[in-house]
Amino acid sequence: MATKAALLSWLIPSPRHASLFPVVQLPALEIGSLAGCCVRKSNNRKRRAEDVAVSVAFNPSGNFDISAFDNDNDDDKVEPPMPPTTGRYEVVIDNDSIGRLDLSPFQRATGITSPSSAEPKVYLERSIGFTINYRRGDPGDPRELSEYPDIRLWFVRLDAMYPWLPLLLDWRAGELARYAAMLVPHQMSLRMGVVFNPEALELFVMNKVFVVYPWLKRHGVPKPRLKTSDMARMLGFGIGDQLFDLLDQQQTPAHL
Repeated sequence: MATKAALLSWLIPSPRHASLFPVVQLPALEIGSLAGCCVRKSNNRKRRAEDVAVSVAFNPSGNFDISAFDNDNDDDKVEPPMPPTTGRYEVVIDNDSIGRLDLSPFQRATGITSPSSAEPKVYLERSIGFTINYRRGDPGDPRELSEYPDIRLWFVRLDAMYPWLPLLLDWRAGELARYAAMLVPHQMSLRMGVVFNPEALELFVMNKVFVVYPWLKRHGVPKPRLKTSDMARMLGFGIGDQLFDLLDQQQTPAHL
């Protein structure tokens, strides 16, 4: 079994994210769409949670006693990510599909009916995004979409069925960061956005590396190491070649 030191030699904070709170940009999560928009200026301290999610920060200090409204200075906020990629596959889900854990909206939108039916080269060119049309039972509920257990459970099932999906998401529009927020424990901060639990994010990234790299190799996608590393880097981590060398010595799982 690899030691903690060995793990850290493979999974290291990316140079792009060298500050205390390295940031992956994430727009505000609106009820109607995960495309979202940037935070709106307001002097009202009673802001809804979807007004908070501007960025995703990795908090290596492990301190999660974070106020949702700490340092309410617009100068500290990062710029929002780019708009959704034109022509991407758009998955639209609502209360009904979420409540029934129904993955058919994803399957219809993308044409991916089973884990073995996806050809990565096709989806890497267009990417995939999500629109969540979620009606809140209480209009005054301040929770952000990734804090609703039923929404998160739908994404947990989706991820279990298609574990390589993060690679195909519309990264430039913040879809990878939002997807991770559905699966990784986090807290909300007006200044930093979504602040992930550091160990949980580390495990999430490692899990996806173990899934994505052999999947790309099996399908003959060029530069699988680079594509896998890019995915990890979007969440603030760099992957060392030693890990890929080790994985190359193993047999690709048959189910991928």
